Amino acid sequence: MSGAHQLEPDLWLERYGTYLFRYALSNLRDERLAEDAVQDCLLAALQAQGGYTGQAHERTWLTGILKHKIVDIVRRDSREKPLDTVDLENPYGEFEAGFDETNHWAAELIEWGDPASAFENKVFWQVLEACLAAMPRRLAQLFMLREVVGADTEKVCQEMEITPTNLWTMLYRSRMSLRRCLERNWAGGEETQC
Repeated sequence: MSGAHQLEPDLWLERYGTYLFRYALSNLRDERLAEDAVQDCLLAALQAQGGYTGQAHERTWLTGILKHKIVDIVRRDSREKPLDTVDLENPYGEFEAGFDETNHWAAELIEWGDPASAFENKVFWQVLEACLAAMPRRLAQLFMLREVVGADTEKVCQEMEITPTNLWTMLYRSRMSLRRCLERNWAGGEETQC
C-alpha cells in the first residue's frame, strides 16, 4: 500500500463510528443489528485495507462495505422471520382511499419545497427516522434495502424469498406510509406523530 493511500484503521471508529452506526440503524432499525453491521464492516475493512486504492474517501469506502454487511444481515434476518403478509384481495389496503374513481389523488398534494435542500435539513432526517420507526420493521427494512442501499430488485426478491409483485406491493405500501407521515410531520409542519 503506498503512502498516498495510507489508511488509519485505529481512528476509524473515532472518526466514522457514529456515522456508520446511524447509517446502519436507519437501515436495520435494530441497535443490536446495527452494532453487528458496523463491527462486521470494520473487520472486513481491516482485512481488505490492502486493496484500498484511495480513489474514494475513507468514509465512502467504509460505507460501501457497510452496505454489503447490511444486505447480509437482512438476508440472514429474512430467513429467520417471515415477512409481513400482503392481503392479495386488497394489496394496497388503506391507501386506496387516497385515490378517486379515476385513480387520481383524491386530495391535493402538499407542497414540499425543494427536495434537494431537504436532504441537508437535519429536521427532515429526524422526521424520516421517526417515520421509518413507526412502520412495520420488515417493510422499513425492505424499503431501506431497495431504495436507500440500492440493492437490485432480483437480489432483494431472492434474499427475502418473495415475488417481484409482492416486492413492488410492499414498496408501494412503504412509500405511501412514508409520504403520509412526512406530510403530516415535516411538510405539513405538525408535531411528529407517525
